[in-house]
Amino acid sequence: MKLGFITFALISIFLSQAAIAQQQPPQYALEPVTEGVYRFVAGNYRSIVVVGDNMLAITDPISPQAATWLKPVLAERFKQPLRYMIYSHSHPDHTYGGEVFSDGSIRVVAHALAAEEMQRSRAQTRLPDLTFTDSLTLDLGGRSIKLQYHGANNGYGSVSMRISPDRVLHVVDWIVVGRLPYRDFKGYDINGMIHSTQAVLEYDFDTFIGGHAEMGNKQDVRHYLDYLTSLYEAVLTGMLAGKSLTQLQQEISLPEFKDIPKYDDWFALNVEGVYNTLDNSNYVLIRPEVKAITTD
Repeated sequence: MKLGFITFALISIFLSQAAIAQQQPPQYALEPVTEGVYRFVAGNYRSIVVVGDNMLAITDPISPQAATWLKPVLAERFKQPLRYMIYSHSHPDHTYGGEVFSDGSIRVVAHALAAEEMQRSRAQTRLPDLTFTDSLTLDLGGRSIKLQYHGANNGYGSVSMRISPDRVLHVVDWIVVGRLPYRDFKGYDINGMIHSTQAVLEYDFDTFIGGHAEMGNKQDVRHYLDYLTSLYEAVLTGMLAGKSLTQLQQEISLPEFKDIPKYDDWFALNVEGVYNTLDNSNYVLIRPEVKAITTD
C-alpha cells in the first residue's frame, strides 16, 4: 500500500514536471555568426539581425513573445537604431510579433505578394510599408542586404537574403540544413523549391542560415537540393508506373540521405507531400500515358 502510494506520487510529480516543461517559453538566444550578422534563435525558429555602421535590420519577428524578448536585447547590445524589419514570406509563424516593433522610424519590408496576402488574410501583425516585386537592396552603412524573389516555393512572396560583405545567405523554409523538409510539404511548391534552390546556388556565399535547424555552407545546400530532386524523381517515376501512395511509401528509399535528421520520422510524409503535389497541382494521375493504379 505504501509502495503503491510512493509510486503514484512519483508518477504525479513526473507528469507535473512534464506539463510545466511543455508550458515553458522557447529558448531564446542571439548568436554571433560574423562581425555584423547574428542569428536569433527562438525555440525551433531562426531569424537574423544585421548590424551596419548606421543602423540595424532584423528579419522575421517569429512571435509576439520572441519579439518582446529581442527588442530590449537589441537596444542593450547595439548602439545603432533599428531601421528595417524584413519579412521572409507571408506565413504567420514567422511574421507575427511585428507589432512589437511599432516605432514609425522602422520600415517593414516584404515582397509585394507577401504584403498583399497578409493584408488579404487580415494578418494580426504589423503590415509591410515598403514592398518590391523583383529585388531590393538595403544599405545599412558598410553592410547591405539584397532581397531577391525567385518565384513560388513556400507561402507568398518568399525571398532570399544575401548579406554583404559577409557572404551570408538567409532563406526561410524552402531550404533547410540539418533536417528533412517539414513533414508532408504543407504550403510548399516542390517544383518551386527546386528551382529557387538552384538559383541561389549560383550566388557566392560561405554561410547559410535557415529559418529552422542548423547553419551550413554551400555544400550543405547542394546536398539538400540533391535530396529534393532525388525524392521528386523517385515519386514521379513510381506514379507514372501506376503505383499507389502506399506502395511508394513502402518501396522508395534514399539511403544516401539517411544522414539527414528526421529521415526516419518524416521520409514517408515527404513522399506523401510530393505525391499530393504531383496529383493535385500537376495532374499526373490523369495523364493518358499513366498506368492504372494498382491496388494496395
